[in-house]
This record gives sequence, C-alpha cells and structure tokens, in this order.
Amino acid sequence: MNCCNIRGVEFWLAMAGEPEKHVAIAILFRDNQFLLQLRDNIPTILYPGYWAFFGGHIEPGETAEEGVWREIEEEINYSPPWLKLFKQWRNENIVRNVFYGPLTVPLEQLELNEGWDLGLGTVDEIRDGRKFSSIANQVRPIGEPHQQLLLSFIAQYADKLSDLDPL
Repeated sequence: MNCCNIRGVEFWLAMAGEPEKHVAIAILFRDNQFLLQLRDNIPTILYPGYWAFFGGHIEPGETAEEGVWREIEEEINYSPPWLKLFKQWRNENIVRNVFYGPLTVPLEQLELNEGWDLGLGTVDEIRDGRKFSSIANQVRPIGEPHQQLLLSFIAQYADKLSDLDPL
C-alpha cells in the first residue's frame, strides 16, 4: 500500500483491486444544529483532529443500518428514536452509508467513548468548515467529506428538520 498526505490528513490509498471500505455514519440533529465528533488527534487514523460524524466500519455480515445503530451506541451510548438513510456516497475508496435522525437528549447525557470531543455544529460553522472545541481549546477543521455531506443535507432538508418525525 502507498501512504500519502492530503490536506494534512495521512491515510492509506488502496492498491488496484482492493475492495472499497464500507462505513455507516450518522447525521444527528437538533434545532438546526448537528452532532459532531472531534476525532482523536492520532496521525495514523483518517482525519485526525478533525470534526466528523459518529459511526464507523460495517462488520462482516452486518447491514449498514445495523452498523450505524451499533456504532452510535458504542461511541456515545445513545439510541435515537429513528434513523433513516440519507444517501450512500463513494469517496476516497470509502463507501459512506449516511443516515440521519434526531438527537433527543442533552449533550451532557451522551457518553463520549470514542473521540476527543463532541459538540453541536451550527449551519454557519458547517459552511465555514471550522468549529471550536472546548476540550482542545482551539478551532478545529471539519473533515471535507463530512462538511460536503452536511451541506448537501442542509440544502435538501433545512426547512423540514424536525426532532419528532422522519422526513
């Protein structure tokens, strides 16, 4: 495998013929804000020190929907009342299965089990591509694919967001 550095993010590029990696991630929203995870600042992971979504790799034999439910539970000990598929997006040899659903509990009730910080990002922060972390005590970038997905989600659903019913 070849290693390269793009926009300060070190990641491994797949060799020809290597299968795509499938992940399931969640856009969790409340009051026109979106729950983000500040990824650990470890150089060997994708998007170290960047804001991203909660979620992760789909396990063998697991559906994308099963994977997103499992990942949210593991990473923040939260079970949304519902999740719905927003889109499947291929980028950087990764297939992102993007789900969305409401965040119905205060941030203080979430248990951060993976990542450096968590917080609600505003539409302005999403558009700017940066968000402040009180734990890191600095403004950190939002991962480019995560920003693009959020901007697409906002453009499609901004006037329809509801914490009560699936869109």
